[in-house]
Amino acid sequence: MVKFRTRLVLALISLVVLVLAALGIMLGQMFKGYYLSIFDERLEKEADMLAEMISREGGLNTFNTDLAKEWSDKLNVRVSIADSSGDLLFDSGVFNGAMLSTHQEIVKQLPKVENSAAYKQSLLSKVDELYHWRSITNSDGEEDGLVILSTKVEALDAIYEEIWIILLFSLGLSFVLIILTGSRITRRYTKPIESATKVAIELAKGNYRARTYEAPSDEVGVLNTSINILARNLQEMMQAQEIHQNRLSTLIENIESGLLLIDDRGFVVMVNRSFKQLFHLEGQRLIKKRYHQVIPHKEAMEVVEEVFMKEEHVRRQLILPVGIERKHFEVSGAPIIGTNDEWKGILVVFHDITSLKRLEQMRKDFVANVSHELKTPITSIKGFTETLLDGAMEDKEALKMFLDIILKESERMQTLVMDLLELSKIEQKGISLNVSEVAVDQLIKEVVLVLQSRFEEKQLGLTVDLQDDLFIKGDASRLKQVFVNLLTNATLYTQRGGNVSVRAFGQEDQVVVEVKDNGIGISSEELPRIFERFYRVDKARSRNSGGTGLGLAIVKHIIEAHKGEITVESKVNEGTTFTVYLHKHMEKE
Repeated sequence: MVKFRTRLVLALISLVVLVLAALGIMLGQMFKGYYLSIFDERLEKEADMLAEMISREGGLNTFNTDLAKEWSDKLNVRVSIADSSGDLLFDSGVFNGAMLSTHQEIVKQLPKVENSAAYKQSLLSKVDELYHWRSITNSDGEEDGLVILSTKVEALDAIYEEIWIILLFSLGLSFVLIILTGSRITRRYTKPIESATKVAIELAKGNYRARTYEAPSDEVGVLNTSINILARNLQEMMQAQEIHQNRLSTLIENIESGLLLIDDRGFVVMVNRSFKQLFHLEGQRLIKKRYHQVIPHKEAMEVVEEVFMKEEHVRRQLILPVGIERKHFEVSGAPIIGTNDEWKGILVVFHDITSLKRLEQMRKDFVANVSHELKTPITSIKGFTETLLDGAMEDKEALKMFLDIILKESERMQTLVMDLLELSKIEQKGISLNVSEVAVDQLIKEVVLVLQSRFEEKQLGLTVDLQDDLFIKGDASRLKQVFVNLLTNATLYTQRGGNVSVRAFGQEDQVVVEVKDNGIGISSEELPRIFERFYRVDKARSRNSGGTGLGLAIVKHIIEAHKGEITVESKVNEGTTFTVYLHKHMEKE
């Protein structure tokens, strides 16, 4: 694209050329006309003077040709003398016969011409000389002849050429001076304008850091100053908008609830990361799709459709399948209305309340389980106490049996209460560990000795495979509680004559302990719940054995306090394997 300065200079050059050409033509014609009029006037005066001198000296009878030649040389013109009939008596020009005859013919016609100027104009296009003539009178006052002054047209052309050369030189010099001056003036005024134009283009592209010069103090300087102020204001506005946008984007992306923004045509225009994570849609392109292509559940789509139809806030609690799980969601849909009651779209929020529902269910189960666990021993104690008060105390054997049952139920209640207090303390304040160096192999041997009688009572086979010198940093008493609980559960849920194995070995920076049995096993549906409070796989068997259903919950908390991990694998009627991973150095975790 041609620059503004170039276009302005070209326009200026064109204008100057036109003006100077018109001025040159006008001046040339003026100078030509002026010179011609002066020349004609001179010839007329000289013709008058010669005619008057000849007439005063007596006419053609006393005419001296030598004097006429002298006049021709001094006046630098051709002098001709003719009689009244037009015949030449004298001619100062030197021509061949053809040219002289032409001159004679013109001279013969001159007496017949009344208007000398009209004749001159008619002859300019036919002959190469200009003629001026005057009548000569004799001493009696009668017309005696003519005196003719003529000059070559070529002499006038040479003078005209000189006039045009002078004009062209003057106009060319003026043209150069005007162009140089105009270029400096246009550069002075167009440079700030070009700079302002470049800055305006950069601002249109979004580059709000662009600035222009503010040097001139005239209108152009005011324009550049205004553009710079505009650029600074736009930059500040853009920075503020970017900060606001970043804050909003960060808030939307990191909010735990899934957000979905749908426009008035049903296309998704915004979706946050939580929504994709909730419904396992990572890596999929969801923007500019219809909402029914993005929302994978019919119940949630019905909420959106209801908002579209009613144009009011809608809230529903839904249970939606996500993968292999069924999760609880609180789905809220709200219409977005513009300032002029213009329908903009819908905002849909998916809030995962599965954990709240699970906690609510756990609270209900906890209350029910505690009530159920306390009801049996309290009923037993109350019933046997009433029996004793009714007279059974007199029977020594019955008294001893009843008191043993009351003691057993009291101990069961005490164990339950202690486990509840322990679990409550762990969940509220965490576990306070007395960290020291613990030999895991020696600790397991001590636990096996403590539980040896249980294995012998149920005739269970016990296999112990312990690698030597398995040292970790941990709380020995808490870890002992873990292994006691795991081995006790193995004895409880393994049939008489079954087998239990304990294996411990080192693995990089960890110590791995496996407790395996071939008992009743655990179904895949129950596996995720075995670490819940009061959850029992075989409720009748564990309750009869004195279990409270809190052991594995306490075990999990103890392992997590040691920065470790516990996993379980099981198949029904094949057995269960608990694996504990403990780090050798807790400081590194």
